[in-house]
Amino acid sequence: MNRILRVATSCVALALLAPTLLAPGARAQPAPHPERLAFVLNSADASISEIDIDSRQEVRRIPVLREPHHMATTPDGRSLVVGDTAGNALFFLDPVTGAMQRRITVSDPYQISYSPDGRWLTVAGLARNQVDIYDAASMTLAHRVPAKAMPSHINYAPDSSTVYVSLQDSGRLMAIETATGRVRWDSKVGSTPAGVLWHEGHVLVANMGTDFVAVVDPADGHVEREIHMAAGPHNLFITPDHKRLYVTCRVSGTIEQLDWNSLDVVRSYRLPGGPDDIVFGPDGSMWATLRWRQHVAVLDLASGRYTTIATGRSPHGIWLNTALPGRRISMLIGRSATPMR
Repeated sequence: MNRILRVATSCVALALLAPTLLAPGARAQPAPHPERLAFVLNSADASISEIDIDSRQEVRRIPVLREPHHMATTPDGRSLVVGDTAGNALFFLDPVTGAMQRRITVSDPYQISYSPDGRWLTVAGLARNQVDIYDAASMTLAHRVPAKAMPSHINYAPDSSTVYVSLQDSGRLMAIETATGRVRWDSKVGSTPAGVLWHEGHVLVANMGTDFVAVVDPADGHVEREIHMAAGPHNLFITPDHKRLYVTCRVSGTIEQLDWNSLDVVRSYRLPGGPDDIVFGPDGSMWATLRWRQHVAVLDLASGRYTTIATGRSPHGIWLNTALPGRRISMLIGRSATPMR
């Protein structure tokens, strides 16, 4: 009797499922690939997480060689370029789907950044103590500039004439003419400098070994002011509307908002787990990689509440493809570093 009941129950279940079963000869259709994606570089897992922005779920991982840290889009927006520093390679991906386009050999591409005019690609070789400036169109090496110790973060003057590179292990910032490779100056700015950002005619440098961001005169490299905040300021980011400025402080586990004009700290967000790189979502939320938690946090800036999404080990650079031309604005990023490698 029990056996008859189990068979009858199974038949009822199959009947209920019948509308969803495939017809004879039909093929199962894969779920559509999300078009709105976040790309997260898992530095300790040699992979890239693709996250559906809308569902906030990881949909797949793309393998690379050894140690991806940073990325940038090509000036024409047709490729997302990922630097695999220990693998000595640049991966060019389709920025909409993540499909691999090509791979080229490049020496130690820890941090990579295209100039505002799209002419140059600067590569900071943190392990090899070199800064390489490439012609972006042909990817031919134009200049190789020796650096004193651990070049990590990159930013340009708005006219692309000068590229500024922080040197983590020497506490210095160097200014290089992009067209010639000539070092204009090399100045002490603090302890373990990382993030570099041009802001209203000055260069801001986050010093991880201190509690301040240095305000640097781009003409000669002298520090004009120290902006004190939580411990370990690491990197700096501007919102897409150019109205707000944020600093990630990995040591303290906070993100500090600075007033655009005075540069004073106006708000602090608690975000444990080593907040590193951030990007702004199409809904105005902030996405931040948490290097020590294997997660990305999605932060509501009004309330300060956040949720997390699991990733691979040591998530570092992050970018949302809603930043592409014709899409709702986000912000290109992936410009950060780890202290002492």
